[in-house]
Amino acid sequence: MIYFDNSATTPIYPQALDTYVKTSQRIIGNPSSLHDLGSQANRLLEQARKQIADLIQVESAEIYFTSGGTEGDNWILKGTAIEKKNFGRQIIISNIEHPAVSETAHQLAENGFEVSVAPVDERGFVKVDELVKLIRKDTILVSVMAVNNEIGSIQPIQEISECLEQYPTIHFHVDAVQAIGKVKQEKWLTPRVDFATFSAHKFHGPRGVGFIYWKQGRKLAPLLNGGGQEKNQRSSTENVAGIVSMAKALRLYLDKKSEKPEHTAIIRRYLIEALQEYANVTIFSKETDDFAPHILCFALKGIRGEVLVHALEEKQIYTSTTSACSSKKKLASSTLHGMKVPDSLATSAIRVSLDESNTIAEAEQFMIIFNQLYKKFSIIRS
Repeated sequence: MIYFDNSATTPIYPQALDTYVKTSQRIIGNPSSLHDLGSQANRLLEQARKQIADLIQVESAEIYFTSGGTEGDNWILKGTAIEKKNFGRQIIISNIEHPAVSETAHQLAENGFEVSVAPVDERGFVKVDELVKLIRKDTILVSVMAVNNEIGSIQPIQEISECLEQYPTIHFHVDAVQAIGKVKQEKWLTPRVDFATFSAHKFHGPRGVGFIYWKQGRKLAPLLNGGGQEKNQRSSTENVAGIVSMAKALRLYLDKKSEKPEHTAIIRRYLIEALQEYANVTIFSKETDDFAPHILCFALKGIRGEVLVHALEEKQIYTSTTSACSSKKKLASSTLHGMKVPDSLATSAIRVSLDESNTIAEAEQFMIIFNQLYKKFSIIRS
């Protein structure tokens, strides 16, 4: 089996799974309970919070636990809207955001907020000058992803941050789910970023757990009300085992990335060079420093993406039709639409997403199978 769908989810590290199991078995108390079992759970929870904060070089008080990236995005957008509705009702996003942001923004628009959409260029990068033109006196939030989950374009967060310096009251949110451990942190967590979203299963942690970075001094309305957990900001009994396992996975992941920082980039470069030899292949992810080293999006003209994905699956090679979160909808890629790629080509796109566990040998096998399929589809097209 060749697993090339790591941007959808990654297999949990054995060490992180072991941590999850042991914590589940040994730490039975509710962190909110007053007795010693509760105190044990709470201490472990806070140790995990500090470990994550140290790993991304922020304060422990700036880390809040969630169920994952989608909840984090929803919380930051809706929390900002509720908290700042008396100051303004305009929200700015880009037109290549993950559905967790774009669909949340759409829901807010249905409830009286105004959503302005910043365009991207033909390579998939937000046009910063166009974004700045959208800012008004009533703008309360700008939300731009760090790394596009479909083609891997690294968004100009540093440049946007510089522009937002003169608008200190606007919340700046970065969806960093595809960035952490893959792109240098200074490219997406600048001093101007107020909120950032993360999900454990993107870095070999368990599913159903994540965290947000929340800069001290900024305000959000709670997304969940109830028992007062997470300093009254996110009520729900904490997933202690998941959180501790997530902290372990993040440490292991960042350690591995420092050991072999160019590993996925080498594999991706090999695939790009190999795919460029095929006349009917269009590559959307470029071999430049402003694209993430783990995502490769391309299209085989005339063949729908899901057809190619299933053909590869029959050979035990697992890929995705761009974003796994929307691939089942059988719609053209929202990112490619934003880049003004024709629908006929956008619907042919598939995504290969790599991880440290992948190898050049797997990439070579992928190209052998792709070559066979290419010939097969060429006969069908003719």
